[in-house]
Formats: sequence, structure tokens, C-alpha cells
Amino acid sequence: MEKDNLYIGVMSGTSLDGIDISLCSINEDKVQTLQSKEYSYDLEIKEDVLKAISEPISLEFIGTLNHKLALMYVKALESFFSDFEINPKSIKAIGLHGQTIWHSPNSSCPFSMQLGDASLVAKKLQIDVVNDFRSGDVANGGQGAPIAPAFHKAIFDDKSTAVLNLGGIANITILSDSFIGYDIGVANILSDYWISKHQNKTYDKDGAWASTGEVNGKLLELLLSDPYFELEAPKSTGREYFNATWLEKRLELFSNISAVDVQRTLIEFILIPIVEALQDHKINRLVLCGGGAHNGFLVSRLAQELNGIDVIKSDDLGIDSTFLEAIAFAWLAYKRVNNQSIDLTSITGSKQPSILGAIHGKD
Repeated sequence: MEKDNLYIGVMSGTSLDGIDISLCSINEDKVQTLQSKEYSYDLEIKEDVLKAISEPISLEFIGTLNHKLALMYVKALESFFSDFEINPKSIKAIGLHGQTIWHSPNSSCPFSMQLGDASLVAKKLQIDVVNDFRSGDVANGGQGAPIAPAFHKAIFDDKSTAVLNLGGIANITILSDSFIGYDIGVANILSDYWISKHQNKTYDKDGAWASTGEVNGKLLELLLSDPYFELEAPKSTGREYFNATWLEKRLELFSNISAVDVQRTLIEFILIPIVEALQDHKINRLVLCGGGAHNGFLVSRLAQELNGIDVIKSDDLGIDSTFLEAIAFAWLAYKRVNNQSIDLTSITGSKQPSILGAIHGKD
């Protein structure tokens, strides 16, 4: 493979459950995934990220976390190169999403902040790094997220498909009579928190625990009454809004509910906004990606509720559902290196197509 074709995408999302890395060969006509692997997320850094989102912190704390995250990404990338015997000099660029700390596109001073010092990563690895993908869209009046729908359109555009990413947040891409996409609401954030609190597990594997509980209708109604679900697209959200504090505040009214019933109710809380988002569109197929695509119970519930829509994983189409977003950021790095704009006007509300990302040189 020629160097000009090889790009790496690095993604760590709102779930804070791992670092996904994909090596891709990319040209104008094709994105070919060559290798992918997930690496562990440093637990101390995870706690620092959660602290930065939920507590008052100093500029020193932010700067230090920015540096620590960069070194975590470097370590994961070095392991990736070693594991697959990749020569770093063969890589044209790395697309590094970074770790979202705060997403506030609707404030009087809109911004979206991702940490992980891209200059440090570039210098350590001697590879150009593209990061800060959201700021250009926000500067043009957009939400800055989700960005992946542009990639979904490039690879799945058949006018009858929706793509659902189930990470910490659930975001949807509609490819039918119109091209739209937005953050629907919560995916794994709250259920991961809840099972961690009550069973000391990082996630509910296959939805096994949730499947043994019962839905509490009143709790579900309260969760779904949040104003976010009344907003019209374009819209986006994150852990700075939907988090443990948000959930615990609502549970104050439900002191007698069992922990497993909360977990079961959270599955429906993921499900219902998705079903409602799809009901007004002519969709024949829903393509799942992200960690939640491996939650068998959630997927089975989706299939039940979306009668007449074929619910599949992107794996069935030859793209690993775990790494689809990492692949997307390799593609976004390719677009930036080649100065190609991304049209997210119908997704984020941006006033015009934008060249997304900042290039940090290795020299």
C-alpha cells in the first residue's frame, strides 16, 4: 500500500470504555479497513474525565488531563503498530477525535471541547495528526455533532437505510427521502453507570441483567419527559447533560424501585426515542454500530418494535460495528488532508459545508 492511501482513525467516545483504532486504505472511491483493535482506557484518566465533566476544576487540571490523554493515545497507537507490525512511516495521517469534555453548541458562546494534545501525539509518533473536527462546524453555526452521518452517507447511501450508533449517546442517520442525523438521546451512559454501581461491572453484557427486570412505567414516563426529547433537529447532547446526576435526581421519587427494574426501564428509555425517530421515514433497513449493537436484549427489543424494518449490524455489510466510528475518523482525516469540505448543513444546521479538523504536523 502506498503511504498516501493509509490513514488511522482513533475514537474514544462518551462511554469511556475503550480506545478504538482502525487502519484504513482510503481513496476517492473506496474505504478499506485493514486492521482494527480496541485498547483499554486508563481507569485513573477515566475518573479525571468524569471529574472534569461533573465538578469545578482548575485550568491546571484541564491542561494536565489534555497531556495525559495524549500519552494514553500514544501508548495505544504504539501497541497497535506493534501488534500488527505496522511501520509508522507508512501512515499519511491519524484522525484523532479526542475525548469530549464539554459540548455546548447552543450557549451564547457555543463550543465543543475535546482533549488529547494532538501536537504531542504527532511529535511522539512522528505522524501528522488531524483533530478538533467539531470547531469548524460550530463556527459555521452548526451543532458540531454528530459528524459521522457524512461517512454513513458515503458508504451506505441507498435511500432506504438508517444508521444507528449506540455509543454512550445514541445518534441516528436517516438516508431516505432526506439526509438528516442527530443525537436521539441516551444509549449506554446510564445503564453502564447503573450496573457499575449495583453489580460492579463495567457494562450489562448482552443486556442479561436488564432482561430479568420489569419496566417501571412511571419512571419511564418521567425520563422521557426531559425537554431534550421535545427539541427539533438539528440537536446534539452528551455526558455533560445526561449523566449519573441526571438519573439519580429523577430516582429520588422512586425509593422503592428495585435496581434491576431501573436497568430494565433504561433499556426502554434507549428504545422509545429511536422508534419514534424512525416512524416518519420510509426505512427498510436499520444498520447498528457501536457498543450497544452487541447488546442482544436491546437489539431484540428494537427488532420487535420496528416491525417491517430489517435490523442488522454493520458487520453484516462488511464493516465491523465496533469500529465504524474509528473508521469514520480515518476517513475524516483523509478529507481534511485533501482539503475536502464536509456538507453537514442538513445534519448539524451549519450554514455551509466546512473543512473540518486541524492538522498538527509531525515536524
